[in-house]
Parts: sequence; C-alpha cells; structure tokens
Amino acid sequence: MTARVLTWVLKQLQHNSPVVLATVVGTKGSVPGKSGARLAMNRFRDWVGTVGGAGLEHRILNRCKELLQESKATSEVHTFGLNKGAKGYEVQPLDSLCGGQVTISLELMLPMPHILLMGGGHCSEAISKLLPKKGWNYSVQDTREAFTTNELYPEAIERSHSTVEAFFTNETVESLSRFSDVLLLGHDYSEDLDRLQRLLQLAEGADVSPDGKAFPRIGAIGSRSKWKSFTESCTNVGIQPSSLDRVRCPIGLNIGAESPEEIAIAVIAEILSMHKDADVRASNWRDQ
Repeated sequence: MTARVLTWVLKQLQHNSPVVLATVVGTKGSVPGKSGARLAMNRFRDWVGTVGGAGLEHRILNRCKELLQESKATSEVHTFGLNKGAKGYEVQPLDSLCGGQVTISLELMLPMPHILLMGGGHCSEAISKLLPKKGWNYSVQDTREAFTTNELYPEAIERSHSTVEAFFTNETVESLSRFSDVLLLGHDYSEDLDRLQRLLQLAEGADVSPDGKAFPRIGAIGSRSKWKSFTESCTNVGIQPSSLDRVRCPIGLNIGAESPEEIAIAVIAEILSMHKDADVRASNWRDQ
C-alpha cells in the first residue's frame, strides 16, 4: 500500500498537481490504522490509500481538501483520541469505540515548475541551462528540427519538432496542465500569435484560468508594438480582454535585462516569485 501511494504521489507531482500526503506516525492502544499507513489526495480531490477508515479518515480527507487551497507548502501533525470522551494535550476526540490514540502528519507538497519553451532559440536555450540547477523541469517545442535537439536541450522532458497546429492537435486543457508555464519565445511572430490564440481559446472553452494550476501560466517575450498587435488579433477572433490580461508580456522582472542570459535570470526570477507566492515589491526587514 505504501509503495502504491507514494508512486501515485510522484505521478501527481509530475503532472503539476499539488498533493497532500497523510501518514500515521504514531499509535497507542487499539486503532484502525497502523503506523506507516498513508493516504494522499490531489487537486481534483481524487485520493488513494487509507489511514484507517471511518470517522478518522473522514476528518483527514476534509483537512486534505482544506490544505489543497493553500498556496505554499506546509505540514502539520494532529493527534486523535478514538472515543468521544478523549482528553489530553492537543488530542482531538472522535466518535469511535476503538479507544486508542493515533497521530497523523499531513504534508502539502507543491510540484516544481515544468516550463514549456515554445520556440527553441537563444533565450530558450539560456533559460533551459538554469532550470535543472533549480530542480525544475522543462520541455521545448519548435517548428525547426535544429532547435529541438538533444545537443541543445539535453535535459528536456519532451522535445517536440512539430508545427503549431500539429502540437495542439494532441493537446487538451487537462494534458496541458502538466506544464506550470508556457513561454512564447518563437522566432516567428505568426507562430507565437497562433500559439497564444490556441492557448487562450482552450482555456476559455473550458472556463479555466491560466494560473499555473488547472492551466499553465502564459508568458510572451516581445515589444509594446508586438503585444498591441497580439491583442488586436486575439480580440478579432473573439478572445476576451480578461483572458489577455492574464498573459504576461513582456516576461521577466524588470531588471534591465538585455542579453539572453540576463533575460533568462529575469524570467526565472519572475516564475520563482509566482511559485513562492512572493510579492517582489514588498519591503524587507531594513524597511520595517
């Protein structure tokens, strides 16, 4: 059971879903779940495993749902007395006749970013070189075979040499959720526009937000004039202004980046701030 639960947890994290893992870490007396018993739940409220069933498990499942609303990784420990009259320091009574006591840890685990680089040019290559050092994953798509090679992107999870249309033919909202971010970094304006329109149309069709959870965040490299042209073209095909407002363009924190390497630092810093739910404009201890 433990191996099955942990294998399932790893699979969920690889598909960009946060997971809460509940583990029985201690018992006293008669209890339904023995030490080491595990239960896990993903963002879709699917779950596997057991910590003992009955009222105890119901309580744990409800707490898992609550923790999945959090934006930062966290953990906690609870001790339950398995009878209505259970008392003691930090002991929560349950309507049970077992009579024992069980301690359960709950850990919210957030997936590491998996970034899809659409367009395999200089900026994508610079970004890709920094990501593995963070323990982050990346994939790459380009219409040009020479820009999706193992030599350029040796640690890519996926390498897709395909037209934009062919790539999206095999993708759905659910499948794209394996990516935390999609970055539009193509060499061709029309290709990036096509990518952007297809992404936003998919999100709107499923009524999901590109927030990095149910659907990847979207970022595009480009100038003011390029973004103006993007928005006009997207509006002309029926994409809502509110959807365009969720797209980050230009991508990266404003640190004066110019070279591909500097742009890579700015982009990764921006994604890190969103992954950590950090306010980059917040004051530090010297300002307080």
